[in-house]
Amino acid sequence: MVKIYSWNVNGIRAVQKKGLWDPFIAKEQPDILCLQEIKAKPDQIDISLGDYTAVWNSAEKPGYSGTAILSKTPPLQVVTGFPKDIIETFNVTGDTYGDPNLEGRVVAAEFEKFWVVTVYTPNAKDDLSRIPLREKHWDPAFLAYCKQLEQSKPVVFCGDLNVAHTEDDLANPKPNRGKKGFTDQERSGFQKFVDGGFIDTLRIFEQGNGHYSWWSHFAKARERNVGWRIDYFLVSDSIKDKVKAAAIHADVLGSDHCPVSVTLDI
Repeated sequence: MVKIYSWNVNGIRAVQKKGLWDPFIAKEQPDILCLQEIKAKPDQIDISLGDYTAVWNSAEKPGYSGTAILSKTPPLQVVTGFPKDIIETFNVTGDTYGDPNLEGRVVAAEFEKFWVVTVYTPNAKDDLSRIPLREKHWDPAFLAYCKQLEQSKPVVFCGDLNVAHTEDDLANPKPNRGKKGFTDQERSGFQKFVDGGFIDTLRIFEQGNGHYSWWSHFAKARERNVGWRIDYFLVSDSIKDKVKAAAIHADVLGSDHCPVSVTLDI
């Protein structure tokens, strides 16, 4: 069995300072751990890696974004950021956006039987100014990249996708319709992953609402479980039958997101 976890830590140094890193690793013992929003460069990260090999993809801007993959088995190869052909084909920078590869938003690691890709998808922003980026550039590019990798091996992709796919994926869908994270464009972008043959692993095991991975800091939202599911694991359809468990670990504190996981018999 292979246990893969994904966690938007909202600052890995903050999680470490709170004393939450070591007990999380010791208790959960992931074989592969994907992180988003590390908000640090490698020389600023002082954590005990133990048996893990780490690949950091930090943002050029200090204290911003960034992703990483930690694994007990060293990957066969690692790709940080989108490859050049994906950037050019989908004009991911657009005319008004910066180079996403300078924001450390994507890491792909190849293992013996599958690829693992972790992503920190750009937030649409309160004024929805990044909706054109998401709809016309980013989401299509990320899907195409995962399909490109899938030509060689099945793909497991995970991370903070910054969208609640359906009304069951947030506690209050009606007042949030059309707001960032729950616009038609963002939800359609996620649906294209599903239509493209990727399986939302949690929905193999859990239906309905109440399953959330992010909560606002306001009004005791986490205590009341008034949240959103915006952190996901999706897998290639070819390994759907290898998925033995998928879970949300809401008891793990330290970030406004909690970890999510998938277990594969592969």
